[in-house]
Amino acid sequence: MTQPPGRRRSFRVRQHRRALRDCRTQTKDSTSHSVISGQVKSEPCHFKTQNSGRNQNSKLNQLNHHRPPQQILSTPPGKMRKRTMYGWGVAILCFVVLMIVTPAIPQSQAYHDFADQRRFFGIPNTLNVISNFPFLVIGLIGLILCYYGNYMKLSLQGELWGWTCFYIGVAAVGIGSSYYHLNPNDATLVWDRLPMTIAFTSIIAIFIIERIDEQKGTISIIPLLLAGVISILYWRFFDDLRPYALVQFLPCIAIPLMAILLPPMYTHSTYWLWAAVFYLLAKVEEAGDKVIYKWTNHIVSGHTLKHLCAAMVPVFLTLMLAKRTIETERQSLLKIWKVSWTEHRKKDDDKVVATYTYATVPVVESQ
Repeated sequence: MTQPPGRRRSFRVRQHRRALRDCRTQTKDSTSHSVISGQVKSEPCHFKTQNSGRNQNSKLNQLNHHRPPQQILSTPPGKMRKRTMYGWGVAILCFVVLMIVTPAIPQSQAYHDFADQRRFFGIPNTLNVISNFPFLVIGLIGLILCYYGNYMKLSLQGELWGWTCFYIGVAAVGIGSSYYHLNPNDATLVWDRLPMTIAFTSIIAIFIIERIDEQKGTISIIPLLLAGVISILYWRFFDDLRPYALVQFLPCIAIPLMAILLPPMYTHSTYWLWAAVFYLLAKVEEAGDKVIYKWTNHIVSGHTLKHLCAAMVPVFLTLMLAKRTIETERQSLLKIWKVSWTEHRKKDDDKVVATYTYATVPVVESQ
């Protein structure tokens, strides 16, 4: 009798966690530790998921998707908690100071004046409306893959919640942005921006889970989502875009930096950078809406292209989830790039340079 997908997923997660506990126990008993420059260094633990009575080449054994054992921290938990509280305090203080010293940013009504306002099949602003359809498709596909048969191999509960919120936000962008472009104004713009803030804040929580701390990242999901919703409500009631601007543009800076500087839990981290590049390209196309519309001889506008480029962000992240595996040696992209550059320079230095000397040899003719 075939088990339903939800029960199969629960079984796999239990197997993952059981194997992880066994690995951690084995690490405490058999891992050789050495003290180097005041730090405790431990060998990584490699393990396979138990699969009683089944073939070793089954799909369960191929899901090498476990979180590596936690490294031994020299900082006590109490100090870590205090540092976290200090960090949140500094962030809140900076936000309050920013709100005091900077002027309010009202919503310009010229924002609703898009270059391409053509009507096809009775649909106003047709291309700006239908170009949001990829968001709905990708969001639904991502949600299905997260839950059906555990295709994304999300073994941590915080990961599952974070990516669920992200794909819900992406799918809602397809609906909310289309609704806005049917009749562009401040009231309908709320339903365009609200799903985007859900996606942005979910990505930040996912990064905290994968690269900083699982528990802190899981706890931060709800506060970050509330911060995004509050930024939209603040703009709508007080006509001030400053909180929303922070929610939208801060992840654009923080995510590439964290992707480069922080060691990842999984492989294929470069997909984060590709997603950031396409989002940056989308913002450039949005700013050049009328210019691009003129360059293309009124065929397509920059805002329509912005929708298509922005839809590539969840496409790259979905491909990353489908391809990635656990990272056995956690190294940041910056460190990997430094090592590659050093090896490249070393190869150049090791090249043998051959020199040739030519001399004139007199030829004596025989008589």
